[in-house]
Amino acid sequence: MFDLIIRRARAIDAEDVVFDLAIKDGLIAKIGQINAKARQEIDLNGRFYASAGWIDSHVHCYSASPIYNDEPDLVGIAGGVTTVIDAGSCGANDIGHFNQLAQACQTEVRALLNISRIGLATQHELADLADIDLAAADRAITQYPDFIVGLKARLSSSVVGGNGITPLKMAKAIQQQHPKLPLMVHVGNTPPDLDDITQMLDQGDILTHCYNGKPNRILNCSGTVRTSIYRAIERGVTLDVGHGGASFSFAVARQAIAQGVLPNTISSDIYCRNRIAGPVFGLAPVMAKFLSLGMTLAEVIQCVTAHPAQILHLTAKGRLEVGFAADISIFAVDSTDLVQSDCEGESLLCAQQFRPLAAIVAGKIFLTDEGKTEHVFNL
Repeated sequence: MFDLIIRRARAIDAEDVVFDLAIKDGLIAKIGQINAKARQEIDLNGRFYASAGWIDSHVHCYSASPIYNDEPDLVGIAGGVTTVIDAGSCGANDIGHFNQLAQACQTEVRALLNISRIGLATQHELADLADIDLAAADRAITQYPDFIVGLKARLSSSVVGGNGITPLKMAKAIQQQHPKLPLMVHVGNTPPDLDDITQMLDQGDILTHCYNGKPNRILNCSGTVRTSIYRAIERGVTLDVGHGGASFSFAVARQAIAQGVLPNTISSDIYCRNRIAGPVFGLAPVMAKFLSLGMTLAEVIQCVTAHPAQILHLTAKGRLEVGFAADISIFAVDSTDLVQSDCEGESLLCAQQFRPLAAIVAGKIFLTDEGKTEHVFNL
């Protein structure tokens, strides 16, 4: 007998197609028409979608951080997200404490290790090169191999001070000792310049805030995508949205997408302030912005499932396939007239919105507030 069967879920990439999905022992056991019984069943009646569990690949959810903090379950399962990746809130000093806190969460939590040992204890964690302790980083990565899935370096003037590109060189030195770990690089105001940053990135590395509206953006002064960005993409560098409170522009995204430069991963860069006051609110609203910018439903879902799982080497996640982790997001896509904002003061009328109803993590169901109002979830 199966532990759970989800019946008549809507398929993402095929109109009017429904399927059943069975779960046993925390794994996906069968997909298709299932003539069997389970200890628990949910019938979505062809009304709601089921996808692989959403992965928000850029959040800040270390609750003890003095600057950017939140609770993993408030940015995770509360919004239909099954896995969150904290993007550098902690360095080697605090990663052990964060790992301990994460064990008590229902949301799956992983971390990118800040190359500064102090993490986001300040806004300028890379201004003192002595805080980039290669030996301490190596020890942390060795001690927490299942928790640390990558590295994070913030390369903007307010963070690096007068150190320019040097912190990135030191980040690459850490990465050379752990070549399977991708490096996520935050780009903000110059210096250093985006061209100099991208020149140092390799296959599998991640450029976040890829559609920021600052002068150090991926577009040149004529509005065309920089040659350095095309070259980085050709080398296998991936682009992450990292919306946040100051790093997303509808205009930049619109122009870049029109030139064929789409995101590999859609992420929120969420923490308590931009979750409550906006303009982020959650991963689902950020995903909806990309529907309004012309991406298809299937493309958007790939950017929060298979793509981040592949980039971050989350080998058992990101796909609805037999044998994969039973991490599943159940949601609706509603027609609305909701106006959403970017970080540059521009508003956009979004005709469709994602409405997350449940996050299933390793086979365990967690309803969102919206999900609690739907009678299909009689739990």
